[in-house]
Amino acid sequence: MYVERASRLPGAVVWSRTVGARTATVLPDGCMDLLWNEGRLLVAGPDTHAYVAGGAPAHWAGIRFFPGTAPAFLGVPAHELRDRRVDLADLWPAALVRDLRARVDSSPDPARALEELALDRAARTAAPDPLLRHLVAALDNGRPVAATADELGLGARQLHRRSLTAFGYGPKTLARVLRLQRALALARAGVPFAETAARSGYADQAHLARDVKELAGMPLGELLGRSG
Repeated sequence: MYVERASRLPGAVVWSRTVGARTATVLPDGCMDLLWNEGRLLVAGPDTHAYVAGGAPAHWAGIRFFPGTAPAFLGVPAHELRDRRVDLADLWPAALVRDLRARVDSSPDPARALEELALDRAARTAAPDPLLRHLVAALDNGRPVAATADELGLGARQLHRRSLTAFGYGPKTLARVLRLQRALALARAGVPFAETAARSGYADQAHLARDVKELAGMPLGELLGRSG
């Protein structure tokens, strides 16, 4: 069972999930998560392809940060965590992580405890670059990368460098991931695949099918069946 809600941290989502004795597919979404898994604190870096989790019963909780905001919270460039799950103790002092883990472990609601941790940390760190939120909004609206860079007053190399730090990959990959998420939202709402492709910014339904297969590792119809 999976449940989520909007966090008090702007743009973030708090979630929890109980995984049975089967795998769960986590798709690229442009985000990074702080995770709790039965006594462990971990960080999920930005994915460039589907991540298959589970295989044994477990309870998970997490806070999913708005795209581009987690590196300021963690103090680590996103590209160092790309396609990785790492222990928080590998990024922060071990003694600090032990204290934080004890707080979450003792809470009746680990997801809420993670949210409090994130709010605490955010209050003591510099705010993420507001330009990045504009970049995400523009790309999520289907704006071309080159036009977006011009609108933001950035050269292509500068935009790529800042994107690596914030998102873990370049703006073209970010645009592709956001387009996938737009398409999945439409398809899950019952929009026919051809219309989903057109509304999401794909050249045609075949383009949508190829992109889903590459990023999710399975055809769209199978993916929707599994997510249900």
